[in-house]
Amino acid sequence: MTRIGRLFECLKKEGRKGLIAYLTAGDPSPDRTPALVEALVRGGADLIELGVPFSDPIADGPVIQRAGERALRAGTTLSRVLEIAEQIRQHSEVPLLLFTYLNPVLRYGLERLAQDAARCGIDGCLLTDASVEEAEDFVAAMQSHGLDTVFLATPTSTRRRLELVARYSTGFVYLVSRTGVTGERESLSGAVTPLIRAMREVTGLPLAVGFGISRPEHVAELGRQVEAVVVGSALVRLIERERANPGLEAALESFTRELKTGFRELA
Repeated sequence: MTRIGRLFECLKKEGRKGLIAYLTAGDPSPDRTPALVEALVRGGADLIELGVPFSDPIADGPVIQRAGERALRAGTTLSRVLEIAEQIRQHSEVPLLLFTYLNPVLRYGLERLAQDAARCGIDGCLLTDASVEEAEDFVAAMQSHGLDTVFLATPTSTRRRLELVARYSTGFVYLVSRTGVTGERESLSGAVTPLIRAMREVTGLPLAVGFGISRPEHVAELGRQVEAVVVGSALVRLIERERANPGLEAALESFTRELKTGFRELA
């Protein structure tokens, strides 16, 4: 079992919900990313999604697109992200999920990525634009090296697609709260609750909801329905705003802790 699986077992045993934090690796620089991850963990993040910057990020909103551009300019590659993961793993046992697009993975090589990711301490991989209908080779490569494979389900997913997501996912299932790209929102979409119910019908895996979550009250609302909540753009925006500030890590830790307070309402 990966660290991801152990995390969700622990959360269930302790009656807690998880906070999953996304950041774009390499933003504002590859050398600073391990310290940002440490800040997220100090603030209460239970799992880290390491985003691999990509030149054509079709699922990402403007905040994460800009982060990807900064990371690419700073020389961040998939290989460099794996090195960052290895650095993080020297000091932390926080679960790490590689969050990337299919093109960089195919260029790197499925089998090579699975082997290198496992060696560097990655626990699983999520390909945002991978078709679950054609996922067998990807899943076989990742799982042969003990890595979890996490797939996305959206409000527009058919029953058949939800069943395939359930079949090929391990660790947890990532539910997209709304159609469209990533980004902060004032309120949560009404489409997420029906999606949660539909996914529960086809899997017993833990569910995590992401896209549009930026406030403690969002965390509280979703924490009543799923095992974990994913926050990305709000954290990446803070990094963008404070990237030249020596106090960036402290600000990131503080905001993460604030987000985590949303779970207190569930106690």
